[in-house]
Amino acid sequence: MKELIMIAVGSAIINNVVLSQFLGICPFLGVSKKTETASGMGGAVIFVITISSFVTALIYKFVLANEWLLSKGIDLTYLKTIVYILVIAALVQFVEMFLKKQIPALYESLGVYLPLITTNCAVLGVALTNVTKEYGILESVINGFATAVGFFIAIVLMAGIREKIEYNDIPKPFVGTASVLIAAALMSIAFMGFSGMSF
Repeated sequence: MKELIMIAVGSAIINNVVLSQFLGICPFLGVSKKTETASGMGGAVIFVITISSFVTALIYKFVLANEWLLSKGIDLTYLKTIVYILVIAALVQFVEMFLKKQIPALYESLGVYLPLITTNCAVLGVALTNVTKEYGILESVINGFATAVGFFIAIVLMAGIREKIEYNDIPKPFVGTASVLIAAALMSIAFMGFSGMSF
């Protein structure tokens, strides 16, 4: 149990996927203008990363790294990246269809960034990290969920900061993207303070 808590806290806060590993920057910067949109994107990413972590862990254990196949000299583990991309693309299509039918306002506000979850390197990065760290199925799901929660925290915090920045009088050279990048850098430095944290 302690190991699972350490994985969860480590993935969500200490090794935050956006602010420490710098994965998933495109939706982090693109969808963080309003907190409603940011939380919607964060929710979609939580769903996609958690489910993809579960499915990819199953595929890796029972198909790609199958003991029977390995005993016969057939090693399919080199296919993991291609298989993971296909799984992630299918899950994103499912989320896109669900949002289009059930929550059309959120679907419209996410715009092009919703299909971009397919190419969001954070989603693929989590699946590959699970293999690299040799996590089992339960650890993979915990790691995926916690990483996605870390993404959610980062994008909602960034959206809140950007909403506040809009009403501030800032120097002309820092208006727009410059102020967003400076805010992201300061958030990253703040999250680096967690790097020495241990249980």
